[in-house]
Amino acid sequence: MRRNGSLALAFHALFVVFLLLPLVLVVLVSFTPEGHLSYPTSGVSLRWFRAILDNPSFIDAFWNSLYLAVAAATLAVVLAVPAALAIARYQFAARDWLTGLFLSPLMIPHIVLGVAFLRFFAQAGLSGTFIGLVCAHVVIIMPYTLRLVLAAVTGMDRDAERAACSLGASRWTVFRRITLPLILPGVTGGWVLAFITSFDELSMTIFVASPSTTTLPVKMYNHIAHTIDPLIASVSTVLIVMTAVFMVVLDRVYGLDRVLIGKG
Repeated sequence: MRRNGSLALAFHALFVVFLLLPLVLVVLVSFTPEGHLSYPTSGVSLRWFRAILDNPSFIDAFWNSLYLAVAAATLAVVLAVPAALAIARYQFAARDWLTGLFLSPLMIPHIVLGVAFLRFFAQAGLSGTFIGLVCAHVVIIMPYTLRLVLAAVTGMDRDAERAACSLGASRWTVFRRITLPLILPGVTGGWVLAFITSFDELSMTIFVASPSTTTLPVKMYNHIAHTIDPLIASVSTVLIVMTAVFMVVLDRVYGLDRVLIGKG
């Protein structure tokens, strides 16, 4: 086995430090007792973590983001699975056009989509509603889900499906008992990636959200626009810890390799 040289190891170490150092600094700043962002601090305090509990609007925004991400990711998967099966297995006139349509949000700036959705939802009576937010998020996360599900469908061995059909199994039984379990790593990875993308979305959401449907990224952005205090750092620290715990649990229960690269 060929080992990496010292120069490659040093580069990888610097790259990891470059990625993690901002997160470490955010965590350290969140424990400051000062009333402003500062590091190094004069001590250690949980003042700004208690401030989160004194600002229920942040907690409400977190739940809005969580519900929105779950709903949008689930709906995106429900749409991506039949779309991937149709694109991968059938030849029809609009196949390439349909693929380009589903992937087009990757090429359009989210600000442009936000302005377009703002105008459309105002005319459709969905402006500022949760349903409107879900529909908008499905559009922008659909490409990520579709790519992973499509990769899983394309690389699937269809011998088991053919054998089941030859033994008299219905199409629904074949899909439920054979096809879906075989492409489940791609479906799961697509859902997780869609969930993360939806939860973190800001540029488009800020145009279509209302005070009652404000998501956590929008709430944090609005807070920074008016004042810069360690409250944002404490909220970010909570999110970092929750994300780390989620990734560890996901790795133990399901396996990150299956989620990220679709490994069965």
